[in-house]
Amino acid sequence: MQTQPNKSESVKMFQKGLAVGFPIMLGYLPIALTYGVLAKQAGMSLTELTLMSAMVFAGASQFMGANMIAVGSGAVEIIIATFVLNFRHFVMSLSFMNQLRGVALKWKIPLTLGLTDETFAVSALNPDEAKKEKGAYFYAAIIIVAYLSWVLGSLLGGILGDIIPQKLSQSMGIALYAMFIGLLVPSVKKELKVGLIAIVAMLLNASCVQLGMSTGWAIVVGTVVGGMSGIYLLKEEKEE
Repeated sequence: MQTQPNKSESVKMFQKGLAVGFPIMLGYLPIALTYGVLAKQAGMSLTELTLMSAMVFAGASQFMGANMIAVGSGAVEIIIATFVLNFRHFVMSLSFMNQLRGVALKWKIPLTLGLTDETFAVSALNPDEAKKEKGAYFYAAIIIVAYLSWVLGSLLGGILGDIIPQKLSQSMGIALYAMFIGLLVPSVKKELKVGLIAIVAMLLNASCVQLGMSTGWAIVVGTVVGGMSGIYLLKEEKEE
């Protein structure tokens, strides 16, 4: 008799999570579709690009990875570049774990695997659910709807990559730059030195290419050194 109320509460929390995560799905589908088209254009097979979404589940890194594959970068270059780009996930995971202090460990591990910028932001805006008995179902629903929309969107994009005209698929490459600019602009508005960090990284990348370095390693150097310059510049700002 006591299990029925628990079950209904689980369903209720899961449904609430689906509703909250629905806007993420609407945002992910077109971006995932674009990724699928560009990855297919870069030479990845339908299986490879879909598995990348299923196993990596990181939009910016997948776009960058597909671009690096297109220019012939090696596996080591791609792994290092994407690791640096995704380093922020360590910070997000620690913050998320602090929010889920009352949730069982069996839930914490799989939930952190589904963290993205969007799922983290939405979860952070709903901290009260973590204190409820079946709150884990709420966060699981957010992550599941985001994950499935990203993987299915990537699959659909890969399929369309063989159908739509090549000129149209090439024009979709602008989505990569639009996405990074969209991530950069809000940060620059809050702190102008973030823009300077981006410029440093771009100049380093261009300089390395001009010196004969491969495009893949140039991206790695620009990402790592640009990030390190950010540590100095932003620390200096705080000290002032």
